Amino acid sequence: MKNHVWRPLSVALALVAAILLFRYFYVPKDFGSGKYGFMYSYHRQADEEQWKNMPVRYQNTGGQQMHESCRECHAEEVAGRTKELHGIIACEDCHGPARNHPDDPETLPVDRGRDLCLRCHTSLSYITSDRKRIPGIDAKEHNPGSECVECHNPHNPRLEDMQR
Repeated sequence: MKNHVWRPLSVALALVAAILLFRYFYVPKDFGSGKYGFMYSYHRQADEEQWKNMPVRYQNTGGQQMHESCRECHAEEVAGRTKELHGIIACEDCHGPARNHPDDPETLPVDRGRDLCLRCHTSLSYITSDRKRIPGIDAKEHNPGSECVECHNPHNPRLEDMQR
């Protein structure tokens, strides 16, 4: 081969070699380790114990028992939720982690801010996503400066209220 082929090829090979050398010295040896390597996630095996020792913050884990620990004291709110709208959302998704809530009610402050609702209800133009099924609003146009709960009941929203 002529020089015009070897020069760019040698530069490309040198770049690949430099990246592999950098990775060898920079990435920890136990990163992505295990019998499956990177198949399930990027993690360090050394960090697993640290994560196991992290305190659990959530009372419910989802599924059928998603609202059960809340139902004991808040039966009326849980019963009023609809399956089609907010009933499929765990209470802790909006109210925050409730692990110590029954023992210390002050640990679960209720956020009535607009930003909480706008996490899901901001109008997005992703037409190919399931996100388009969630009714969205233009926050600058729809009652700016007001809390959503002044007009909407988050425990039992009605679809016609959201489409106004």
